Amino acid sequence: MEVPSEPKSWRDELASLVEDTGIKFNGDSITVSPKEFSGKTPPPSTAEAAAEETESLKDQIKGFAKAWGELVVELGRGCRDVVQQTILTEDSYIVKKTKGPVAEVSEKLRFLNEFLPEDRDPVHVWPVVLFVFFLALAVLNVNSKYESATSMVKKVSLHPPSAVRISLPDGRYIAYHEIGVSADKARFSLIVPHGFLSSRLAGIMGIKVSLLEEFGVRLISYDLPGFGESDPHPNRNLNSSALDLSYLADSVGVNGKFWVLGYSSGSLHAWAALKYIPNKVAGAVMFAPLVNPFPKFLTYFYHRTFLSGKHGRIDKWLALSLGKKDRDLVETSAFEEIWHRDVEESVRQNSPKPFVEEAMLQVSNWGFSLMDLQVQRKCPRKGIIPWLQFMYGQPECELTGYLGPIHIWQGMDDMVVPPSMTDYVARVLPTAIVHRLPEEGHFSYFSLCDECHREIFSTVFGSPQGPLNTVDNNTLTKDDVEEASAAQAKSATG
Repeated sequence: MEVPSEPKSWRDELASLVEDTGIKFNGDSITVSPKEFSGKTPPPSTAEAAAEETESLKDQIKGFAKAWGELVVELGRGCRDVVQQTILTEDSYIVKKTKGPVAEVSEKLRFLNEFLPEDRDPVHVWPVVLFVFFLALAVLNVNSKYESATSMVKKVSLHPPSAVRISLPDGRYIAYHEIGVSADKARFSLIVPHGFLSSRLAGIMGIKVSLLEEFGVRLISYDLPGFGESDPHPNRNLNSSALDLSYLADSVGVNGKFWVLGYSSGSLHAWAALKYIPNKVAGAVMFAPLVNPFPKFLTYFYHRTFLSGKHGRIDKWLALSLGKKDRDLVETSAFEEIWHRDVEESVRQNSPKPFVEEAMLQVSNWGFSLMDLQVQRKCPRKGIIPWLQFMYGQPECELTGYLGPIHIWQGMDDMVVPPSMTDYVARVLPTAIVHRLPEEGHFSYFSLCDECHREIFSTVFGSPQGPLNTVDNNTLTKDDVEEASAAQAKSATG
């Protein structure tokens, strides 16, 4: 039973309908509370207003983002349902046409599931793997574009002709470069056929003229046919290469025998000199002899690399692997400067033909074997003529092969021409003197190393004796001629 509330007066009813404004009605008078009513409401402080406004804006952004997220999720679910109900049904045209091929491909690729953990569903895992794969490709592509856009590519420059050239008997011209002592003061003449992707400017990279003068060495390097400023040879081989070297020595006034230096693939032409003109060669100096690139698709490869008109690192251009010392050397500015200038001279004629020819010479039949250079005792056959020769005191047997000294330097960390190749040469030519260099690579000992160059010259030529003395800079004295002849004979016999 509800107890009826006491009836309210009209004043109480009116007060319940409005807020307490501080105005009080007491009987016949109206009073205003000064504490609760001061004429107007004081405004909030600036900091409080900014905080309310900032908080309100942040809440609005959060709410907006949340609403859009929910909308996108619902839209995706709706699209998925539409696809499942229309396109991916058993009766749809697309499913009927692709079901068979997809099942066949899936069956062939099922073996890939063996690489997944047992608790992973392939249907869920492989889409994730593919997504990550394509994402990585996209990132790499962006990075490569950024690097290519920001890195400075140095273009190959064409320099004006600067070589001295001589005419060969067949009408061709061959370009050469020489440093060191002059022809009339040379105690030793050293001729250098350059290696692959090089020119007459290389010689011995970084060799000091003062060192050449100290040992009395005349260093002559030349452009192979088709390289630098030398004319191409229509049918060149290693025999013609040896003849070119011989004609060059005669034309530049080399007195007596000369030494030949073969570095890397330039050793082919040094071997040819030992085979075809042995009587003119006092000795051979080899550095990492023989290199064997494959000539297949070489024209295309060369146009993509050093014939592209742009410079690049040697290990990238020739697809070489380098050891630590070689990597440190090729990254120096000194090596890069000499290397770029040498390349520019090598590709002067902008033709892949001499490079292809050079590569083909390296992998084809040389026309001789290294066994032919082996020192052997050749005795005459039995018969009346050998018997008569023996009766008249002529030697019964004679030595064949190359009789002069052969020095080979090989870096044991060489990843361009492996040490195993020098080991093979040492087995075939047991008289060759092999200098194995621990921790040295293909370039590190031969290039830009003053101490190394001094060790090489001391090993080959002995103690430095300086250039020959001359009278009026033209005429050699009798003592100088005898001294030079003795030095040449001593170096030839090792």
